[in-house]
Amino acid sequence: MSPDDSFSCAAPQSAQSLARRRILREHGTEPAGSSPLNAEKRPGRYRCAGCGAELFSSTAKYDSGSGWPSFHAPEKEALGFSEDRRFGMARTEVHCMKCQGHLGHVFPDGPAPTGQRYCINGLALDFVPEGDCGADPEKTTP
Repeated sequence: MSPDDSFSCAAPQSAQSLARRRILREHGTEPAGSSPLNAEKRPGRYRCAGCGAELFSSTAKYDSGSGWPSFHAPEKEALGFSEDRRFGMARTEVHCMKCQGHLGHVFPDGPAPTGQRYCINGLALDFVPEGDCGADPEKTTP
């Protein structure tokens, strides 16, 4: 899937689709505390909302208190990184290796065993509960 296949201009887009596009393709962010995935506790997988690539397991998810879904480790070779100097600070941006979609940032203040906090926009993710074949991941908002 190319980076923009999931955001066709041919059909009208929902507010959620537009917000996802802003995050994934324009490096936007959602308001802290706005994602239903903050409260998601079920076992499962978190996939890129842009291309469906598996990014995180629920076993790596934890409550960081940041207001965004947080993980201490990604799936192997799922993420890419770049320097982000917007807003007058240096941060490490996290993106999907498959479609290059912006996901969020990683910080060196997470829990063991990695010490990393992957602070990810909920709208950049689709959650697939354990036991679901994953054909239609649950959307993060109605």
